[in-house]
Amino acid sequence: MAGVEEQQRHEWRVPRGIVALKAAGTVLCGVLAVAGDGAQLFLAGMAALGIGVLTGRDLVAPVRLAAGEDGLVVSGIAGRERISWNDVDRIRVDAHRRYGLTTELLEIDAGEQIHLFSRFDLGEPVVDVAETLMRMRP
Repeated sequence: MAGVEEQQRHEWRVPRGIVALKAAGTVLCGVLAVAGDGAQLFLAGMAALGIGVLTGRDLVAPVRLAAGEDGLVVSGIAGRERISWNDVDRIRVDAHRRYGLTTELLEIDAGEQIHLFSRFDLGEPVVDVAETLMRMRP
């Protein structure tokens, strides 16, 4: 029976390479802040702080989205939230084209909340994740 339960549970996490890039950006901005003058200190310091918070979020909650028979679990900086399949109104991929680039976001509409995920949050193309969620949804 354990094999059946494992097949019914999926997790999507932030890729390690993305976390490493954010950590490197934090260090780089920190070095620029220390080496710079007043304005550069402020701007680079704020950038280091912002990227550092995002890096910390990725280290504390690397699994952004999990799905099972009972519903979804969404994780982020504010904590973890369970969403029943009954509360999920819509799952779709929202694509925007700008400056020759297409950005795709997985949109999960759960009543008064909308959760958005990019491929950098999930580690897979959002279309594939949406298809998996639609197959799992009762």
